[in-house]
Amino acid sequence: MNSSKVSIVVVRRERIRLFDMKKGQVYEGVVSHIEFPNKGVVQFEDCRAIVKNTIPGQKIAFQVQKKRKGKVEGRCVEVLEKSPLEIDSPCPHFGICGGCTYQSIPYEEQCKIKATQVKNLLDGVYVARGEQPNYTFEGIKKSPEQFGYRNKMEFSFGDAYLGGPLALGMHKRGSFYDIASVEECQIVDEDYRLILKETLAFFQEKNATFYHKMKHEGFLRHLLVRKAKKTGEILLALVTSTQSVVSLDGYVDRLLALQSGDKPALTGKLVGILHTKNDSLADVVQSDETEILYGRDYFYEELLELKFKISQFSFFQTNSLGAEVLYETAREYVGSLCEGGEPDKVVYDLYSGTGTIAQLLAPVAKEVIGVEIVEE
Repeated sequence: MNSSKVSIVVVRRERIRLFDMKKGQVYEGVVSHIEFPNKGVVQFEDCRAIVKNTIPGQKIAFQVQKKRKGKVEGRCVEVLEKSPLEIDSPCPHFGICGGCTYQSIPYEEQCKIKATQVKNLLDGVYVARGEQPNYTFEGIKKSPEQFGYRNKMEFSFGDAYLGGPLALGMHKRGSFYDIASVEECQIVDEDYRLILKETLAFFQEKNATFYHKMKHEGFLRHLLVRKAKKTGEILLALVTSTQSVVSLDGYVDRLLALQSGDKPALTGKLVGILHTKNDSLADVVQSDETEILYGRDYFYEELLELKFKISQFSFFQTNSLGAEVLYETAREYVGSLCEGGEPDKVVYDLYSGTGTIAQLLAPVAKEVIGVEIVEE
């Protein structure tokens, strides 16, 4: 290993042009705004740099990673000054975990950022046609819950740092390898956190290995947890390779103990515990073979008085209460288009997933046709 010191030169020139920018060089600037999906824009004299995982108003130091066709992309090295919008995040993992970006901004401001992104996307359709935007923008409807709203999480096994202890959680921000154990994650409820802690403790006691993405060796890959907001039913899948032989004896009993006794720890109910085997080289959650360790391989969720059967890989909106707001809005639009108040419209629900939109629109449409290629 080269033991020589590496120094980074920060360029602070007031007037920076595209010609001046060099790959690997570090520059300073203020993030003016965020473009979809998560692109912070730092504007200079005749160019702009795109830096992800930033917030409007932040003064940052960023390193140029790509420069081509008049565009510059960089990586945030340091936040030199906080944005006036920023507050303390309620999540202790924020900034370390790569799962959330806007938790240090008040929810009202988050909605404003998203509204601007959506409107810019819609305006872009008109601009591409050489037309002036001609529509009514009604803004963003808020989620009924800001925290604990998710009904699905895919946690990854790995090490907290190279050669470190076994971890289970989310990838650290900007890292493909390191895992942050997110025992206090705030976008899920306590049941997720309890299941994560028990699963991690179980496999730490067994000295089980995680699947190394580069070497393609190891056993533990992912933990998929899905919990219905309305019914409280929980389905989880432990995803492993088939390379190692690690006994799962006691794992089911350990999880079921969370919902036993006079004062169960879980507020929901475990209805299915699966062992999903995946030997794919890609870092994806998929099944070569699935074994039911306990219960069944599906759970039920309810939206707008309809019940849906969901398997481990079924597509379903990850915010159940937010989905109700979304679908009710769409249902109102379709109903308002019907002449004389009678359902007379044919609706095509493309990429329909579990058919939630198709079934929820059926009461206000003459006919709904759902199209889907994924059998689950």
